[in-house]
Order: sequence, then structure tokens, then C-alpha cells
Amino acid sequence: MLVDHNPKVPNRQAALLGDGEDPGPALAGMAKGLQDAGADFLVMPCNTAHAFAKDIRAAVSIPLVSIIDVTVDACRDKGAVGVLATDGCLNTGIYQDALQQAHIECVLPNADETAELMRLISAIKAGDRSEAVAMGMRDVANAQVAKGARAIIAGCTEIPLVLTEDLLDVPLVSSTDVLAELTAAIASGTYQID
Repeated sequence: MLVDHNPKVPNRQAALLGDGEDPGPALAGMAKGLQDAGADFLVMPCNTAHAFAKDIRAAVSIPLVSIIDVTVDACRDKGAVGVLATDGCLNTGIYQDALQQAHIECVLPNADETAELMRLISAIKAGDRSEAVAMGMRDVANAQVAKGARAIIAGCTEIPLVLTEDLLDVPLVSSTDVLAELTAAIASGTYQID
């Protein structure tokens, strides 16, 4: 396994919200470096960064396994799905588009719920995995359930650090877990990618 963990990639959120440098070239350069080092395929465990997948795919000839696509695939039998993700990710519509293409109804947090979600994600990034943060995340998820969601996508890698399925009455689909499972299957040869 080859890893490029670059803390100098421009902030994806800021770029998507119109207040930051485009991270596409940095992500493309990282992908090219991994390909040149011998990678057979790429995975990127950041949902929001998939808004720049076009830049990555244009820079390499090896497949990029999309965390968005594999997560949506895991939701095919769930009914309406609530999406918890960063405001930048939600603003791009990448989950909404993928769910629509899969004919899965999408339930989204409103502006106040998204603001609370961002506050909670920021707390997790700062190291707070307290019960209060977990309960706050549960409340945002349950607000989507109240609007008809029959499953919840944890569409940000920080979310499943506090929100676990035992806190919900509906299935929780962790994008991170789904991507990790598929990555292991591809690497072991039990799953083939195009």
C-alpha cells in the first residue's frame, strides 16, 4: 500500500465555498505520484475531495475508486437515504447526483442542521469525541429520519468516529468503512475493478 498524506493540500471546503485555492492540481499531482510509484488503483478517503475527482482522473491512467459511488451502491436496498456530509460536499451535489442516478431518494439536512453538523465535525477534528458530540450527531441524523430517511450515510470521515449504528433506529452506512472493505477486496483480488 502506498500512501500520500499531504497536509498542504488546499482546503477543499474553502475552495468549494468560493473562498480558497483550488486543491485539484495538488490532488492530481498526488495521484500521479502514486501511479508513478507503482499503484494499481487509487482510493481517497475524503468525501468532499471527490468534488475534484475529474482533476485526479485526468492526471492518471489507473482507476480512482469513488467513495461516493461505493457508498451509494451500499444503499441500493435501503429506501430513502439521509446524507450527513460537509456543507462543501453537500453544495457540490455529488451525493445527490449519485443517489438520483441510482434512483434512491435523498434526504438532506436543512441550513440549521448543516450548520450544526459543521460545528460537530469541527469539534471531532479538534479531538472532541465526547458523548455530547455523539448525541449532537445523533440528533442531526434523527432529524433526517424524521423527514423520511430509512438509512443514514456518514458522508464525512469524521462522522463515524462518534456516530455509530447503535445510536440510530435505522442503518448507518459509513462511507469510510464501505471504501475500506472494497479496497481490501480489490487488493486481495476478490473484486475486480474496470
